[in-house]
Amino acid sequence: MLKTLPLAAALAAFATTAFAADAPVVTGKLGEATYLMDAGTHMTLYTFDKDEKGVSNCYDMCAANWPPVVGDADMELPSGYSLITRKEGYEQVAYKGMPLYGWVKDEKPGDMTGEGVNGVWHVARP
Repeated sequence: MLKTLPLAAALAAFATTAFAADAPVVTGKLGEATYLMDAGTHMTLYTFDKDEKGVSNCYDMCAANWPPVVGDADMELPSGYSLITRKEGYEQVAYKGMPLYGWVKDEKPGDMTGEGVNGVWHVARP
């Protein structure tokens, strides 16, 4: 499991790369670990083992705790990223077909407290 760092150290550790001007996801690096994070907030993103490629299985209370990364059908996404349509009708960003989520218990950039939750949540990695 990865450790979290104080905010100043976490921000200094980031080596972010935006893929497209409006891409909602960037990569970050914390120590030797490279992972995906929200482009706007730099919060860690996660994948859910109960999802299938192109299909989210996280709804209701699950989605309240693990907010989906919302996309726009008009956004330009880099190779490897796609949009899936959730049953509510909006688009969710996916990486290699797997939907991406935030975690409400992460408080600051660099937090990775969702890693391993219930054995089914994992930090999203490129």
